[in-house]
Amino acid sequence: MTRLLIATTNPAKLAEYRLLLGGFALELISLAEAGIAEKPEETGRTFAENALLKARFYFARAGFPTLADDGGLEVDALGGEPGLKSHRWLGAGENSDRELADMVIRRMEGVEDRRRAARLRAAVALVWRSDGKVRERVAEAAIEGVIAHRAYPEIRPGFPYRAVLYLPERKSFLGELGDEAEAQTSQRRIALESLRTDLERIARSD
Repeated sequence: MTRLLIATTNPAKLAEYRLLLGGFALELISLAEAGIAEKPEETGRTFAENALLKARFYFARAGFPTLADDGGLEVDALGGEPGLKSHRWLGAGENSDRELADMVIRRMEGVEDRRRAARLRAAVALVWRSDGKVRERVAEAAIEGVIAHRAYPEIRPGFPYRAVLYLPERKSFLGELGDEAEAQTSQRRIALESLRTDLERIARSD
């Protein structure tokens, strides 16, 4: 079975990829399982640039097909913030999930309902070797919603912004749908659909 490196240090994201990629004949390998502890400097100006930068970095070290992503929350009333800074919005060091969710709610205090549009965006990058050449593909997707007036009480570790993004058509927070429903609703699932042909090709390459 072909190995696919899932290049993330976020345990919740890794678990979600295991759900989303369960239908492919791929052996999913974590960074820890691959023995890779290094991290690239994320210098991209877009989610897509950062996702591809990470996929290239880890592919060079692992030597087998690699998937990496980048993404975050974009709030229209905040000029697109936190955007590229979604995971380090509060500055250097560790930003807890609760602190990040609470900051969104505080920054949106007093903003009227019609101006609370926001989205969770993701770019997913694949790098692999085929016919002696390195191939690269990037797919982007977003799930639209609005910022709630208060955060959902239970914040799933690793997914702080799902506790503030409310989905009017589902009448629920993204973060209250449960593991499988969240995975199937997520921006990453939509992006992976665009990469399905490539993932199937990689799976057949063993």
